[in-house]
Amino acid sequence: MKYEEIASKAKTEWDDMTNGNVPLIRVGTAMCGHAAGAFRVLAKMKKHLAANGIEANIQEVGCLGLCYAEPLIDIKKPGKSRLFFNNVNTEDIGQILDEYLVSDGYPQEKIFGYLGNEGPVKDEVSLESMPGLKLQNRIALRNAGHTSPYDINQYIANGGYKGLYKALSDMSPSDVIDEVKNSGLRGRGGAAFPTGVKWSFLVGSPGPTKYILCNCEEGDPGAYNDKGILESDPHTLLEGLAIAGYATGASNGVVFIRHGHEGPIQRTEKAIEQAYESGLLGKNILGTDFSFDIEVALTGESYVAGEETALMEAVEGKRSMPRYRPPFPAAFGVWGKPSNINNVKSLSYAPEIISKGADWFSSIGVNQSTGTAIVCLSGDVNRPGLYEVPMGLTLGEVIDDLGGGVSNNGQLKLLQTGGPLGGVLGPDSRDIHIDFDEMRSAGAIFGSGGIIVGSNRVCAVDLTRVLVAFCQFESCGKCFPCRLGMEHLLEIVERISNYDSKPGDMDLMKSVGGTMEAGSLCGHGQLGFGPIRSAITHFEEDFRLHIEENRCPTGSCDRSKIVPKNTRPYATDHVIGE
Repeated sequence: MKYEEIASKAKTEWDDMTNGNVPLIRVGTAMCGHAAGAFRVLAKMKKHLAANGIEANIQEVGCLGLCYAEPLIDIKKPGKSRLFFNNVNTEDIGQILDEYLVSDGYPQEKIFGYLGNEGPVKDEVSLESMPGLKLQNRIALRNAGHTSPYDINQYIANGGYKGLYKALSDMSPSDVIDEVKNSGLRGRGGAAFPTGVKWSFLVGSPGPTKYILCNCEEGDPGAYNDKGILESDPHTLLEGLAIAGYATGASNGVVFIRHGHEGPIQRTEKAIEQAYESGLLGKNILGTDFSFDIEVALTGESYVAGEETALMEAVEGKRSMPRYRPPFPAAFGVWGKPSNINNVKSLSYAPEIISKGADWFSSIGVNQSTGTAIVCLSGDVNRPGLYEVPMGLTLGEVIDDLGGGVSNNGQLKLLQTGGPLGGVLGPDSRDIHIDFDEMRSAGAIFGSGGIIVGSNRVCAVDLTRVLVAFCQFESCGKCFPCRLGMEHLLEIVERISNYDSKPGDMDLMKSVGGTMEAGSLCGHGQLGFGPIRSAITHFEEDFRLHIEENRCPTGSCDRSKIVPKNTRPYATDHVIGE
């Protein structure tokens, strides 16, 4: 079937569903909704509708990014805008459905706002006027909260696979790579390497079989945007993978997902199945000479598996440990075949870049950081959520405008950005822009997009201890600078947090950190001292109080601590001969 025919059929179905005579109910069942009880709400809703003979079309959707409002449901009645109800629990269902679907009223205390062109619902506020949506520019998350991840036709009806169709019908592989290069798209995984340049490395590699690997290991504490995309709109990733395959001459794609992330796994596998049924994956896609296959591979919950060569080892069924380089993946990758590794966000931008053009994408953002950033905002903040905003927004705007400020009327003390290998910034970081290069210059990285807000109730030493404990536990142990260095750093930070530091501990940490940076095999060890360095830089006083005055400014370090450690014992725990 031709793309035009597929798109026309999908658009008809979409119009019938959204503008028909039956109310449409959308329930957010992504991870934030799930955690808040969305599936209990969904079950109660289906039961109530059936018991009372109320006709409605119920669809599971992803996350609008307003995670603090979950469980979030919206009801689209014929001829009216979508009306949203927030923080819904099972006890609210009967009242909402009876009053709004039967009697045309609604419980005022549960109203969040409305969306749509049919005008306001009585005197309620439009969600588009709220900072949480007004400041967003949703590209990778454009369909999240609107379309069902289980229905490929909903994706196609909203422009899905248009980019792939354009690439296959109107562009050569080199044209596609040039378009991605000209867009300025940089990898959203941490290194921020230009995506188009990375794709070009694979083009010249010999052999009939090449792989495009997608990294959705996403083990960073405070990061959930990759999972958010896969739970909300998995087809945007699959389309991006297929475009990358066409551009590079790859024949196979692998989506690598952390084991246990059931929502992303199930929805991605379902999306792949539907794409094959629609002729958008497999042999001779859309009647062209291009063939491309995609499968899902699972990791054994190893943080280091996010490193690209360790990821390939995991895909092959081996322990997740980085490889020595050279050879590089573009020459010798998974199964010994030329490979290219991208993260979920990087690939998910590709469909819209190809569909709308490089100039459109590069017009968004600042300097050498084009497009949008997907921010995972959490910690001591009033409105935690998953926000896709233009690059160039300040951290202060993220905290105050999107996040609604520090929770419990607290004062901003610190920001932890870029995951456990990122940085710790002080309260003067409000004016720093979300810009790859500017954040790196400030001693932090944007990385996976996690921003954890810490109020004046957070101790910088205690936070550093938690970050180092995570990194030590997750070290694969292959190279000794990281294996031993992480152990020593954790030992020292624990001494400081327990008011038992030794003279020279601060200098010793810097020495160990320098050795790790110079000698570690991968970024885990090379960046492992980063959080400590930035914490010491911005919060020297917290460390001084612990070392010189034996007290914690917040009292956090006075409480008992649980520190999971790697199975390898500390050197100090083992005495030769015993």
